[in-house]
Amino acid sequence: MKRPQFQPEQAREIARAFAEERVEYVFIGKSAAVLMGFPAVTQDVDVFPQRSPENGARIVAALRRAGFDIDRKMEDAIRRGKDFVQIKNGPFDVDLVFAPDGIESFEAAKSRSLNVEGFQVANLRDVIASKRASGREKDMIDLPLLERFRAEYEKRNPAPLKSAAEIAAKTKRKR
Repeated sequence: MKRPQFQPEQAREIARAFAEERVEYVFIGKSAAVLMGFPAVTQDVDVFPQRSPENGARIVAALRRAGFDIDRKMEDAIRRGKDFVQIKNGPFDVDLVFAPDGIESFEAAKSRSLNVEGFQVANLRDVIASKRASGREKDMIDLPLLERFRAEYEKRNPAPLKSAAEIAAKTKRKR
């Protein structure tokens, strides 16, 4: 059975359930870019949650509230903060990425995140850094388009977004 493509309503459902359970997270990946206006499609909702047993328990409760069937094995993986948990047994697909490539920590990503129409999303520079660091062919194909979108987005939104890697590189150059 073919699963539905990502729709912003799916992100609303996750955001609503996560808010009710006080889950610490940001949207990441192509779904974050789509929520910011990137004209593309993706198959799932990508979420970068804070890794802690307490937050994991809240994630499990929130996903169950949103109609996902979370068995004991998956619950354990979520509570432990397994690097990558793919969930395909609910109304739509969700990827929990506790350790995204190219992003040093949840706290750093959260501090740079943006609230876009009620969605807490990783900034585009972090989305791009993560895709670049993954090295996956499908991510490499998206990079030039995401870079152009980022440039346009930053022109329209005055405060330039910088990833920690870019800030660190600039600091090193000044020394």
